[in-house]
Amino acid sequence: MNKSSAEILAIPLDASGLERRQTNRAELVVRVDYQTVDELFSEFARNINEGGIFVKTETPHGVGTSVDLQFKLPGSDEPVRITGTVMHLSSGNADDPPGMGIEFSELNASTRDRINDLVRKLRAASPR
Repeated sequence: MNKSSAEILAIPLDASGLERRQTNRAELVVRVDYQTVDELFSEFARNINEGGIFVKTETPHGVGTSVDLQFKLPGSDEPVRITGTVMHLSSGNADDPPGMGIEFSELNASTRDRINDLVRKLRAASPR
């Protein structure tokens, strides 16, 4: 898989080179099952924020790829199902593993509230 240098970024940037991410990520390790148009995958998330999730993988999909995600939030037996779009890729370095940042694109109000609540709890529990 050959990626252009514009696609291999550790954080999402806008056209002017400024970071696009609106909120800081909270560390979270959960198994994520995701599907593209023709394939099903299972990997681990590394972190989450209110708008997206970072999935650690050696074989990320290209920027712009639509994916259907399913994962369980800690403390819940019911998986969340979300549609997202790959927004940035990381080739891996000392600070970030290889993988892809996926922005949530379709989120119902209940799922959004569950994720936002989890992110607030994770941030409150993490050392400053």
